[in-house]
Amino acid sequence: MGVPFDYAPDRPEHIDAILNGLDRYNPETTAVFQDYVTQQCEDRTYDCYANLALLKLYQFNPHLTRDETTTNVLVKALTVFPSPDFSLCLHLLPPHMLSPTSSSLSSPAAGDVPLSEAVQKLTTLNTLLSCADYKGFWTTLDSDDLYADLIADVSGFEELMRVRIAVSVSQTCREVERGVLEGWLALGGKEFERFVGEVCGWGIDETEGVKGVVRVPVNKENEAKGTVVRENVQFNQFARMIKRAYEQPA
Repeated sequence: MGVPFDYAPDRPEHIDAILNGLDRYNPETTAVFQDYVTQQCEDRTYDCYANLALLKLYQFNPHLTRDETTTNVLVKALTVFPSPDFSLCLHLLPPHMLSPTSSSLSSPAAGDVPLSEAVQKLTTLNTLLSCADYKGFWTTLDSDDLYADLIADVSGFEELMRVRIAVSVSQTCREVERGVLEGWLALGGKEFERFVGEVCGWGIDETEGVKGVVRVPVNKENEAKGTVVRENVQFNQFARMIKRAYEQPA
């Protein structure tokens, strides 16, 4: 049996009480949810159901919207790819936030980044992850200082992303060239070896060549299994069809 969508093991009791009552639609709880998002960013927990409830409150009460909290929710959603959480969050944002900066209706103060631009940047990262272009993800992340500002509040963002990428790799591969995996994880040298060995529990086989090959242990996702399909159809099941084939038309 799968885990319920609204389940979060680290959710505080007062947040759970709000989500299971009418107060989840009370504008006064917006500040509580905003503080909870900050807590998630600091202690590396995640609660999609609560974050979606906050975005829903922003829909009903646009004047309460905080750009920083909105971007933090989207960044946290990136850390659990390939789940659809990021797309769910996007669908709760107003249309002008999803538009390019030039057509945005927002008027940020001097020095502030328009929320629409931030959303576009994060959507680009999500698209790269969805396409499994992990090297492109890291290249894009390092290409603009705005990305550093967007992920600054999320503690351990890069490490969380490496773990998620490693999980995806373990589900699809049995072995990967070291140079390729270094690009996917944006790590090299001793840091790469520590992450692969200690965090992932994988081995590096240096006998395959100069760069080596990373061996991923067999699991139920990456194990190749043959599928044999057997049809259990009795001949008498075709009797009616054969009989009709020989019947004379009326």
